Amino acid sequence: MPLIIITIGVILLLILIMGFKLNTFVSLIIVSFIVALALGMPMADVVGSIENGLGGTLGHIALIFGMGAMLGRLIADAGGANRIATTLIDKFGEKRIQWAVLFASFIVGIALFLEVTIVLLVPIIFSIAKELKVSIVHLGLPMVTAALATHAFLPPHPGPTAVASEYGANIGLVLIYGIIVAIPTVILAGILYPKLAKKIVPTAWTREGSESFGVQKTFILQETPGFGISVFTALFPVILMALGAAVDMIQPAMGFEDNMLVKIIRFIGNSTTAMLLSLLLAIYTMGLRRNVPIKILMNSCSSAINSLGMLLLIIGGGGALKQVLIDGGVGDYVAKIFEGSAMSPVFFAWSVAAILRICLGSGTVATLTTAGLVLPLLATMPKVNLELVALATGAGSAIASHVNDAGFWMVKESLGMTLKEAFGTYTVLSTIVAVSGLVFTLLLDQII
Repeated sequence: MPLIIITIGVILLLILIMGFKLNTFVSLIIVSFIVALALGMPMADVVGSIENGLGGTLGHIALIFGMGAMLGRLIADAGGANRIATTLIDKFGEKRIQWAVLFASFIVGIALFLEVTIVLLVPIIFSIAKELKVSIVHLGLPMVTAALATHAFLPPHPGPTAVASEYGANIGLVLIYGIIVAIPTVILAGILYPKLAKKIVPTAWTREGSESFGVQKTFILQETPGFGISVFTALFPVILMALGAAVDMIQPAMGFEDNMLVKIIRFIGNSTTAMLLSLLLAIYTMGLRRNVPIKILMNSCSSAINSLGMLLLIIGGGGALKQVLIDGGVGDYVAKIFEGSAMSPVFFAWSVAAILRICLGSGTVATLTTAGLVLPLLATMPKVNLELVALATGAGSAIASHVNDAGFWMVKESLGMTLKEAFGTYTVLSTIVAVSGLVFTLLLDQII
């Protein structure tokens, strides 16, 4: 019965969002109330469960998420992302242009959210494609692959950050493992698959892209921050969190006790501290060092936060639904079904996230709802690598991007493709990212 209730809840969510065009956050809260009552929760407990889920989800990640958005906006507004992309494209040359776009998008994608990465880089590859007389799809697919992989696997992106927090996983380790998984994944999906896709949907390679996406803020390259400092600023949170994660991995193996140095590294390697220090660095390198007034820098930060408002509410709404599933006993019911099962928790988390992603469209909502079903199961297992379960959940949330995903339409329109061409390129590409992410995560599970 609980699984039937979940199925009805998912269908209702689809009807509200796609049929009635209701706001996603409002739809999530409505469904949370209905599912809670249908599961037999006392009416007096329903509101408290929803509030705890929303507040508990946002309590930890809002800091990381908010500062990550401000960091990315400062790099973008200063022209740092533009400098990274144009420099790498120039260095790699025409023959390896796809690798240049992939590499640049991966670096930029660590700091910038998926939609921002696409909006920022499409105009750059638009002009490069015209100059080289190649289809924008030729360069666009490596770009969206890197943007999708960083969005699915790497903190401080909303999905990986939120699900790592829900599972109690070490965000620094999620980041390190995520990079290990993402590198071969983006090569498969962004470099190798397009060669096959060109034979499947050859008409896509005749597209020149949308002119509306060819307009961008104009930067004079000499006036933008240098390549080295731009890359360093974008990767600074990765460096700090990696240091903290390295200490957590090495200390048990080496057996040394905490000392002041270890405590300091662990403190600055904490995801929240790392994001704060990275934001302060960006204010200096992208602004003050270049004599940009602090008021302009703070305007960039404010605009980044203003654009996050609804996304934060949607994440909170996903957390509310997750909490209702836990408090309503659905998670325990699922745990009992799989009690004694030999199924890997990594594969189980991926499967649930993949099904929810296909149904709901939103990868972030899918990851948080998955947590509500998977958490009780993890409690029954003696030894589970929470970081890999978090990665598998993120991988599942990337699968089969199609018409109910805003990102699908963004890619389709920006690259000027038809629906058939978008299905043959981006939908398949996102599925390769999801399946490859699972395979490489399972391999890591055997090694670690």
